[in-house]
Amino acid sequence: MSNTSHPYEALTPDTVLDAVESAGYLPTGSLLALNSYENRVYQIGEENEGFLVGKFYRPGRWSEAQIREEHAFAAELIELEIPVVAPLANAAGETLQHFGDFLFALFPRRGGRSPELDDPDTLYRLGQFLGRIHAVGATHPFAHRPAITPQNYGDESLAYLLENDFLPPDYRNQYEDLARALMETVHRRFGEVDYTPIRLHGDFHPGNILWTDYGAHLVDLDDCRMGPAVQDLWMMLSGERADMTRQLDELIAGYEEFFEFDRGQLSLIEPLRTLRLIYYAAWLARRWEDPAFPMAFPWFNTVKYWEEQVLTLREQQLRLDAPPLRLG
Repeated sequence: MSNTSHPYEALTPDTVLDAVESAGYLPTGSLLALNSYENRVYQIGEENEGFLVGKFYRPGRWSEAQIREEHAFAAELIELEIPVVAPLANAAGETLQHFGDFLFALFPRRGGRSPELDDPDTLYRLGQFLGRIHAVGATHPFAHRPAITPQNYGDESLAYLLENDFLPPDYRNQYEDLARALMETVHRRFGEVDYTPIRLHGDFHPGNILWTDYGAHLVDLDDCRMGPAVQDLWMMLSGERADMTRQLDELIAGYEEFFEFDRGQLSLIEPLRTLRLIYYAAWLARRWEDPAFPMAFPWFNTVKYWEEQVLTLREQQLRLDAPPLRLG
């Protein structure tokens, strides 16, 4: 595979600053690349605002209609005083802007720290926060954004890995056999749960939450999709089963102050974890021609990586075979 061409070749520092200026701002020339790979995100000095955050969407990933749905969802949340970091509008009222071949958006810079997930009060407040978001997300569906399904997260991801020869010969058969067996269970579990998909954050993990003394600010709605509500809950859980049960109790207690949680979805936690494992490997593979990825993830696509993935999938089979989590 060649690294000679990638979507961000033309996104030079001058291009970023010119794009910000085209949106009606006055960049000072200060530019800091932030930790983002799917898109390119920068902290940008601005004469009047101090700092802005510029997000340049990966060409070809989302359509304009899909990005506008992300922005509209953020605007709905802001209107109800739910603290998310939403894109700024230009003089024409547009939040999605064009410069050259790029679509971009500008955001206010917000500070915060990672939430302390071992603190029951923090979990309770995060549950409240998420319940408010889902109450909005359930009011109507996305028209253009896809849903999280076993097909698009699991089957298509596995097919990509196999068809593009990312797996080394020594581990290809083991990985494929394990993944296919896991996907059979995932499809069955999804088929057993009758749930109503809602609009989700989609990637609700601690790295996308800015915690302050006043609570949380949510960032990065880039992965918002339709799906089961539990998708935005399970990534808050960690540790042994007893630990996860305690964490889940706090989250749901806060969550249900604002939105009812369908307990039948608890049986989807491990299927969703399985999908994320396969999807993440395929995400790295799909982006491997972007030079930023080999530099940021040098361990990917090594024999050791695939050896560890085989072990991880075996452990995940045990998780899938265990009884689903239950509230305490």
